[in-house]
Amino acid sequence: MSTPEPDRMDRGRLESVNIINALRRGTVPAGGLERIAVGLDVEEGVIAKQLDYVTQGGGDAKFIRGEYGSGKTFLVARSLEMARTKGFITSHVVISSATPVHKLRGVYQQICANLRTNEEEHALKTVVDTWLFSIEERLLSVGTGTDDAALEAATEREIETALSGISALNSALAAALRTYYRANNAGDFPLAQSALGWIAAEPNIGRDFKQKAGIRGDIDDTIALLFLRGLVSVIHGARYSGLAIAVDELETTQGLQRSQREKGYQTLVQIIDALDRGEMPRCYFLFTGTPALFEGSRGIRSVPPLFDRINVIQSDEFKNPRQPQIILAKFDTAKLEQVALRVVDVYARAYTEPDRERISHRFIRAMIKKITTRFGGRVDIIPRIFLKEFVDILDKCELYEDYQPQDAYDFDSEHLKGELKKEEESVMVVRF
Repeated sequence: MSTPEPDRMDRGRLESVNIINALRRGTVPAGGLERIAVGLDVEEGVIAKQLDYVTQGGGDAKFIRGEYGSGKTFLVARSLEMARTKGFITSHVVISSATPVHKLRGVYQQICANLRTNEEEHALKTVVDTWLFSIEERLLSVGTGTDDAALEAATEREIETALSGISALNSALAAALRTYYRANNAGDFPLAQSALGWIAAEPNIGRDFKQKAGIRGDIDDTIALLFLRGLVSVIHGARYSGLAIAVDELETTQGLQRSQREKGYQTLVQIIDALDRGEMPRCYFLFTGTPALFEGSRGIRSVPPLFDRINVIQSDEFKNPRQPQIILAKFDTAKLEQVALRVVDVYARAYTEPDRERISHRFIRAMIKKITTRFGGRVDIIPRIFLKEFVDILDKCELYEDYQPQDAYDFDSEHLKGELKKEEESVMVVRF
């Protein structure tokens, strides 16, 4: 008995379902974020202009500053989505005790591990393969190489030429890429995988690979930025616009010992200066942190050279996101209402048109009030929880004609036990 094929979804409906599925899980959707974004038009415009500049060969950075609930995670995800639509490869790195910012090798490793295109995640192999194919394609178009051996030799010379600026300082990246190319051609896929692993600074790449590649040692903190420059050269050679990197939760640096903390802040100075000197073309950094990172005694104020570079003028209520920092305001009721209405529109595309009488403005406002009451009146804390609950109500309205949310809905936090984030737990009103 044959199983009937399910109806094929158009791209818009598929994206809508993906958005609703993510909100059900309490996570930021992977795509289509412009459809639920509220109040970020100016900030998005500034970041879009920066990305356009980087596309032309520049290098740039932006620091996003905001409390928990201000929308930092959303703006980061939206910015990386914009970057991918402009032809960038993106990567999202979260700073932690396991990956502190002063350990550049670890940061570089995470950048490589999280490379993403519009089509796929973990895209390092695709990028390298596309780059090598484009070299071969160009050589063939000009009549170079009448046989495989000649084409391989010419391609290896092109690898050296493309990375000549990097190789003048360290030749290991070119050697590893050349080894990867040869191994693929020879069908030695374990060696090719080892080459990719070494390029990505993965630990425990065997001595056998390094002997075959003619490489000594591994990527360390002193050369990680150089290898990042080389990676961006490969990305651009693969016909992408550049690399956009989000470095999230930078505020964790404050918890380190003073020497490590200051080394981390000096690393940021190093990156900013390299961008300003034109040493990291086609590379865009997006850093995020809480206000304490920017103003606290253990934050960037403790390293004057960094504070001088990214400090902002705050003279009135008109924020200027073109300054080094984008300062996000806390989420409020009006914004959350707008998001809810946009989610209703997305839901209509994903499934069927919701009953707008049952899901009215009045009900949305009442629902927000019920949830915020349990979280100390903090609207900025509840968006994730609210949207998860709100999608559940949309589902019930679609599934059951007699479901009346204005009568049936009451926020019960019991089902959230073990799921709340520490910031949410800290303001929750406990009932006895």
